[in-house]
Amino acid sequence: MSTITYEEIVRNIQAQKKDLSELRSVMDRARRLPEQSAISLASTGMFRLLTPNTIGGPELSPLAFFETLELIALSNPSAAWCSMISSTNGLNAAYLPLHTSREIFGDPNVITGGVFAPKGKAIDKGNHYLVSGRWAWGSGSANCAWLGGGCTVWKDGDMVKSAQGGPEIRMMLFLAADAELIDSWHVMGLRGTGSGDFEVKDIRVPKTHSVSFLSDRPRETGALYKFPVFGLLALGISGVAVGNGRAAIDTLMAHATGKSLPNGKTFADKAFLQTALAEIEADWQASRSFLVQELSRAWDIAQTQDAIPVKARAALRLACTKATRTNAHLCQRIFELGGGDALFERHDFERYFRDGAAMTQHIMTGAGTYEMVGRVMLDRPINASMI
Repeated sequence: MSTITYEEIVRNIQAQKKDLSELRSVMDRARRLPEQSAISLASTGMFRLLTPNTIGGPELSPLAFFETLELIALSNPSAAWCSMISSTNGLNAAYLPLHTSREIFGDPNVITGGVFAPKGKAIDKGNHYLVSGRWAWGSGSANCAWLGGGCTVWKDGDMVKSAQGGPEIRMMLFLAADAELIDSWHVMGLRGTGSGDFEVKDIRVPKTHSVSFLSDRPRETGALYKFPVFGLLALGISGVAVGNGRAAIDTLMAHATGKSLPNGKTFADKAFLQTALAEIEADWQASRSFLVQELSRAWDIAQTQDAIPVKARAALRLACTKATRTNAHLCQRIFELGGGDALFERHDFERYFRDGAAMTQHIMTGAGTYEMVGRVMLDRPINASMI
């Protein structure tokens, strides 16, 4: 089965750079990625970055995944976010039976999505589940052929417990046509991601179409699938954040050199701007380098050992959170440095600021990550399944 390579994906995205950039305002107004644009972008491979080789996916390394999202975000952070969500949803293919993986994820142009949060209820009916639920944050769901929703599992009126003693949580995968999409995405940042709610009521989901990232073992044996799913999700968020931050810096530099002042000089000649820009660049480089360092360490372990230790996983989550939040902060500083011009959409400063701030609200890179990592550092008791 032929697979698209990382190099081909990068070339495809670079060829779409102008279109991606022009789509930003369109997506903001539509509050989603338009259907025809999604179909066109699907051919780049950007929605299947983590899908296994065995079903024709590129199965990118974590670093290549990060750098691809960073590249897309340079032109369009909302499109990069949709790529991240669909690509991480492709991790389900590593756990499902092979024939089910091919059914859902085998089409090279398929777009999928989903929400892990257990907002649904799956009633065990023997060979299938009866599923109902409503999930928020369904990024890109309007363009998806398949969706997934996290559910608690119930049988004979009782909630099923996992081996760890908590509720059994499984991701249910179903046709998007079985779900109702709800127009709830009226937000400040990442407007173009179409992250509205979706809902299903009493639909049948075969057991072969469900996954537990907490208790199931992946069918695939590649090093990529030794990475915790939540670590890869956090990595994807930070890739979009770092790309958004880089675009903001580059926009500020172009604006500064092109803006004339009454004394005949340019904004770039201002000492305060020069100092601030250097500090911002140092913050960007430092946060990215920390992330790549911890990512490389975890990848080395994944390629040589059976599992990545909790402390290495926690270090990666720390680096992802730091990169995401640092880039949001520097986008705010750039917005402030832009002065009155930053209020106007034509300069993009306000979009970088809004989108960067929105990324910090995701639970995978939220401030609570610091407490979780601190508990690991201090050897305090912790449920490591979400690290």
